[in-house]
Amino acid sequence: MLLLLFLLLFLLLLLLLLPPLATTGSCWQQQFWGPRLSWFAGLQHHVAWGTLCWAAAWQQWRLEQSTLHAGQSQQQALKWCLKGDQAARCPLSGSTDMSTFRSHLPLTKASQAQEEGRKGQELPPTSNQHHGEASVQATVLGLAALNKAHPEALAPGATARVTPTSPWPRPLPWPWHALGQVSPPGAKDPRALLLAALRSPGLRALEAGTAVELLDIFSGLEADGQELAEAIAAGNPGAPLPRRAEELREALEQGPRGLALRLWPKLQVVVTLDAGGQAEAVAALEALWCQGLDFFSPAYAASGGVLGLNLWPEQPRGLYVLPPGAPLIELLPVKEGPQEEAAATVLLAEAQKGKEYELVLTDHASLTRCCLGDVVRVVGVYNQCPVVRFIGRLGQTLSVRGEDMGEDTFSEAMGRAVGQWPGAKLLDHGWVESSILDSSGGSAPHYEVFVALRGLRNLSEENRDKLDHCLQEVSPCYKSLRFRGSMGPARVHLVGQGAFGALRKALAACPSSPFPPEMPRVLRHRYLAQLLQRRVVS
Repeated sequence: MLLLLFLLLFLLLLLLLLPPLATTGSCWQQQFWGPRLSWFAGLQHHVAWGTLCWAAAWQQWRLEQSTLHAGQSQQQALKWCLKGDQAARCPLSGSTDMSTFRSHLPLTKASQAQEEGRKGQELPPTSNQHHGEASVQATVLGLAALNKAHPEALAPGATARVTPTSPWPRPLPWPWHALGQVSPPGAKDPRALLLAALRSPGLRALEAGTAVELLDIFSGLEADGQELAEAIAAGNPGAPLPRRAEELREALEQGPRGLALRLWPKLQVVVTLDAGGQAEAVAALEALWCQGLDFFSPAYAASGGVLGLNLWPEQPRGLYVLPPGAPLIELLPVKEGPQEEAAATVLLAEAQKGKEYELVLTDHASLTRCCLGDVVRVVGVYNQCPVVRFIGRLGQTLSVRGEDMGEDTFSEAMGRAVGQWPGAKLLDHGWVESSILDSSGGSAPHYEVFVALRGLRNLSEENRDKLDHCLQEVSPCYKSLRFRGSMGPARVHLVGQGAFGALRKALAACPSSPFPPEMPRVLRHRYLAQLLQRRVVS
């Protein structure tokens, strides 16, 4: 009897260690999609899903316990941070007291941390994998939340990832590889990933690292659609699918609006990881290519780690609970106007509803209390931890005459102006102070604005002027400077297709490029601004 039980356990372990059959070849994929669903692959999926349910229940219990005792949990997070390689250089003399830690380690701006790295101090290498308990919770609880909102999304062969990066902060080991994915295992080539998705018309969920990456995928699909259709028809890779290739051509001929649902009629949800500068991409996807689909983000993340967990996929997008586990999160109150003295940070349990805070992050790799620039507004509470909405980034400001126009202000002006351009839909925009490009030419300093649009091929002078009028409407300081002649009107340039995709590639090529990649709205380097300048079409 014991021998039989041991044999059964051994066979179950062997089953879980085998790769998911949905991705081992076209024949197996046909078995997944056809009525003759492989019982073996189905068993793999059943075991994987059962294991995930157990893991989700465990992580939910851990989250409840940690958020009920936020102060104690943050103290444990500090101990985790002090176990890193940088702990030996820390002036705390072995102390793990939170007050001592905050009084002995000064706050550091993200730009200062990068500068110190250039001077020789070790900074943690960027990675597309986040560490700490929050990243595991975001992935496991996110998958469970996704299944609750869209039960068919994790069925065998129902999900495809179309970018090399994943929206899930922590890659899961076996047996969860059997859940859903039709993407080739370990594939990093965007073209191979996209072809695998296009060959599977029954998808229920589409995954991408971030919304801006998915925007680039759909833009590229329109440009390279004919080549992709030929590859599918010829069976490169996989079996030839001429009928599916014809469906792709017909879907592309009807334009971008609703393209995703024409390609995948059963598609229900798009999964991306939330990060800075994604709002415009999400809005463009919702209005055009992914019209009619739900969007879900399991977490809000920055280069230092997962900052917020999304536990409510059915609620309006953008609400996250700040977890008290590692990495350590502090909140720095945001005050308007000049500050006579440096404000002190507060811990999660001390956050006040309705207040705005800048996030301060400490991880075990750098042991630096880094002010990220991400600003949140507290809108609720989950046990003892704040529920927040991300509202902007302090580093994304424009100032040619001391006006300090924030990202939320000039983005609002851009939205108003595009709303007055007939037929136009905003895809992306970037702002440059005229001194960066030396474009003043003896005239008053001004903003150089680069926009990517759909539905409008040329910008008239009347349309360009509307942006300057909208800037004056949303910013009294800007209006005053324009009235006095201290600033010139904003100059608007329309860039061609792929311009911002090229900008993102240039940003990703930088050795200090963060993950997830933030999309900057204000460009500080001339070579980046010139990259867009060379692609101006109107």
